[in-house]
Amino acid sequence: MDTTQISYIVFGAVVVLALVFDLGLLSKKNKVISIKTALYQTFFWVSLALGFFVFMWVEKGRDLALEYLSAYLMEWSLSIDNIFVFILIFTAFGIQQKHYGRVLLIGILMAVVFRVLFITLGVALVAKFSWILYIFGVFLLFTGYKMFTAGEDDEFRPHESKLYKFLTKYLPVVAHDGDGKYRVDHEGKKFYTTITIVILLLAGIDLVFALDSIPAVMGITRDTLVIYTSNIFAVLGLRSLFFLLKGAVAKFDYLQQGIAIVLMFIGVKMLAEHWISQWMSKNTQVIISLGVIVLCISGSIFYSVFMKKGEVIKEEDNFE
Repeated sequence: MDTTQISYIVFGAVVVLALVFDLGLLSKKNKVISIKTALYQTFFWVSLALGFFVFMWVEKGRDLALEYLSAYLMEWSLSIDNIFVFILIFTAFGIQQKHYGRVLLIGILMAVVFRVLFITLGVALVAKFSWILYIFGVFLLFTGYKMFTAGEDDEFRPHESKLYKFLTKYLPVVAHDGDGKYRVDHEGKKFYTTITIVILLLAGIDLVFALDSIPAVMGITRDTLVIYTSNIFAVLGLRSLFFLLKGAVAKFDYLQQGIAIVLMFIGVKMLAEHWISQWMSKNTQVIISLGVIVLCISGSIFYSVFMKKGEVIKEEDNFE
């Protein structure tokens, strides 16, 4: 058994045990999750991801471990962007807060399955047609530009989305959450509640986000183990991150621009990789990518907070 097989076994065992612990001890059905609980859960999932980074360093060496850390931070920052859309979906369909935890759990577990399939397909395509990476690079540049220049008119509207229209075209739906039920009887017929629709929307929207994140990770690494593990750890930690940030995420006005810069940077890196590799080692490229990710994401968050404080002070001065 080689180190890669050992790494997959350890990763699988850690994820299964973590889910059992999270669901059995940290989560309760139909209960509003407090900021304190969400903080514990977020710390739990981030600690697991960082612990796996240490394991990767020991088993696979420094270079691959740094690739994993860069990929995880990339996915984690994109997860924060997901939260904006998740909040819009829950609000648009009037889901009660006590159901948030269960709905997010099922939606995210479905998203993990979809991501595994998507990653497997992407890796297979790149292995057979390496020129696809250039298409990924152009796609990331375009996506980053669109994200950077997006305004309020481009805000996601759940009821106008193609996925929602597709679901309601083929599924009989009632306009309430059925107090947590997935289906209800109405006039002798079975109807799906908004709970079911939201779960499917969460999974579908995450798959759309995967169209950005997976090519972005491939711009950092080609190692299949790193791509799988960084994605799954980030997605599984999304539920606790949602409850931790749902009240504060609206304050990060410039986070989207920070993520957009990272996507464009990785897009350029993918397009110019042949020439970059001629005068820069792979390890140096990974360290630079890690630095750009940390700088852009943390910088955009701090800048958002700084601008918010400036607006508050200005409003207070005008009031006086």
